[in-house]
Amino acid sequence: MIKITDLRRSYRMNKETIVHALDGISFEANPKEIVAVVGSSGSGKSTLLNVLGGLDREYEGTVDVDGKDIRAYNPNYYRREKVGTIFQQFNLIGALDVRENVLLPIKFGGQFTPAEAKNRADYLLHKVGLSERKHHLPNELSGGQMQRVAIARALVASPDILLADEPTGNLDSTTGQEIMQLLYELNQDEDMTMFIVTHDLELVKGIDRKIFLRDGQLISPNK
Repeated sequence: MIKITDLRRSYRMNKETIVHALDGISFEANPKEIVAVVGSSGSGKSTLLNVLGGLDREYEGTVDVDGKDIRAYNPNYYRREKVGTIFQQFNLIGALDVRENVLLPIKFGGQFTPAEAKNRADYLLHKVGLSERKHHLPNELSGGQMQRVAIARALVASPDILLADEPTGNLDSTTGQEIMQLLYELNQDEDMTMFIVTHDLELVKGIDRKIFLRDGQLISPNK
């Protein structure tokens, strides 16, 4: 269970200007639930993602994960084992092959033996359809394949929360829909809560739970 209560995050741009990136939002998300966070640029989506990902701890209000404020977790543990993130830009390491990229989040964590880590990476590469590409370098892959590697990397530590930041933003529409379908399937297989952040309502039309942000506040979709 994730419970967000009166979450506020402001930035002082200069002496006269304060931007309220998040302005008192509250909601809950259940285990295995997929939540679409929809809003235009500047709506507060990225700030919410940074808070949920444990990257921004300078907020007001509370964010509870499994009954515990995320600021009470060890930051390294939280970011390494509780949450995984899929980035729009893929962020793969060009000098590492596909399997090595997937293994990066658990390379120094100690939660898996080397054999367990290899088996976990190979299992996920099979799930995302890239078993035959595990020894290829990123520059030998298509955009859709690179995003599949990024998805496997985000899941390798078996996180409770998956954050997908505009996961199809650099893909064509057909490949984007394939990636979305893959995320839906993995959500059930991996037993996690998933947040998909996007500005494109059409992309998440199949998701029942949608949160709409505008100017840092939750709004009704018809406003």
